[in-house]
Amino acid sequence: MTVMKICTFIALVVSLSFASLGAHAQTKKTASTSASLIVAILDLRSIRRESLVVKNVNQQIVVFRNGFRKSIKTEESALKAASQELAKKRNLLTPEEFAKKRREFEQKVVAVQRLVQQSKQALEKSRAKAMVVVEKTLNKIITKIALERDINIILRRDVTILASRSLEITADVLKALNVQLPKVTVKKPVTK
Repeated sequence: MTVMKICTFIALVVSLSFASLGAHAQTKKTASTSASLIVAILDLRSIRRESLVVKNVNQQIVVFRNGFRKSIKTEESALKAASQELAKKRNLLTPEEFAKKRREFEQKVVAVQRLVQQSKQALEKSRAKAMVVVEKTLNKIITKIALERDINIILRRDVTILASRSLEITADVLKALNVQLPKVTVKKPVTK
């Protein structure tokens, strides 16, 4: 063999050795990374059902809803009285006058239906705005706990088939949320 061929052979052996060492090191690195994978389970439904802040938001919405119901009930009572009055006048009015009164009554019915729809939308909008504050705080808490515990993945309880109870962080998140955000002021719903 010539010197050139020997040098090429040695270079090839050395490069293959380094390549195999690099592959072996990469395999070890991947194995150690997957061995340190930390998973946690979070029951968001439970947090949304049991947290003080969500209960507080729901209580405020109930108060607003009852106020809307009261005003709508007043409107419905007025419609009922107008309907009875219209029925009494049916034989006393000319067909043209009766048709005019009936159209006016139907417009009132439509106005009350619109009020009901606007009330529902206003309630939902106020609730959604309050829940945005809750969700932002909840996300900060979850992120903080994940960083503190070196958690790589947090899975939702409702999409997990089987998990050890030791992976559960729901109680810790709920406790932190109850401390950090026990109440949120729901803005009064406004109908147009």
